[in-house]
Amino acid sequence: MKRAKTWTTVTLKAPIHFYRRFLSPLKPPSCRFYPTCSQYALEAIDVHGAAKGSWLAMKRIACCHPFHRGGYDPVPPKHEDIRAGKSDETAEDGYSHNSGHSSQS
Repeated sequence: MKRAKTWTTVTLKAPIHFYRRFLSPLKPPSCRFYPTCSQYALEAIDVHGAAKGSWLAMKRIACCHPFHRGGYDPVPPKHEDIRAGKSDETAEDGYSHNSGHSSQS
């Protein structure tokens, strides 16, 4: 069941959408991460809610500097998803995101 959009999440996401629509096209592509920080922020707010999603987004943006190597950095799943086993094997995108260790002998 999807969570209802609250005014808080809409208010937090509005500046991100503004940035993506109007400011980001003015700059050359230079993001060190995949997904981009703005996409990460939107997804983090959707998955974790306003408070924790904003905290995760701020931590991600703090890593955006020339001395960080960047790379693939997905939004961590909610704890309920971990307990249900959704993050252990194959994610919704069809790719395995586990640590590469197999439980088979």
